[in-house]
Amino acid sequence: MRRYLAVGLDCYLCLVTGGLLVRPYAGSATVPQVVGLLIGPVLVLSFLNQVVLTAVVGAGAGKLIMGIRVVSLPDARRPGPGRLTRRWLYGLCWLPLQPWYGLRARLAGAGGAGGPGPRPVCEEAAARTDSAGLRQVRRSDLAAHRRAVAGRAV
Repeated sequence: MRRYLAVGLDCYLCLVTGGLLVRPYAGSATVPQVVGLLIGPVLVLSFLNQVVLTAVVGAGAGKLIMGIRVVSLPDARRPGPGRLTRRWLYGLCWLPLQPWYGLRARLAGAGGAGGPGPRPVCEEAAARTDSAGLRQVRRSDLAAHRRAVAGRAV
């Protein structure tokens, strides 16, 4: 649930900040022009949040608020900008298609084929890891992991 709230916060913060940047120009523009003006700042803010901020501090604004960190597998280190950029681009393509995937799954379930049920373990593990091999973990769990690893190295 924390991940979804963090994504929602990230979207909200990007849209509000982008809206505030475009607001002075919105009065004299048509609706398509305002949408065009809004897309640029929102994409830039999203990139800064998801790639730059995550590369610097280990999480975007929403994840920082929710106490989540983004780590690369298997070493649980901060991911590099290349992987973060790949993850950001994948998210831009994946997120808008979610209503379609949900509708398609619901229609397939209504027809009796592949209805809702328990997911296989390998599918659940894949759901916790994203396309770039990154994982979102709670800050407290990451700190405990690092203490345990440091204790084994001594």
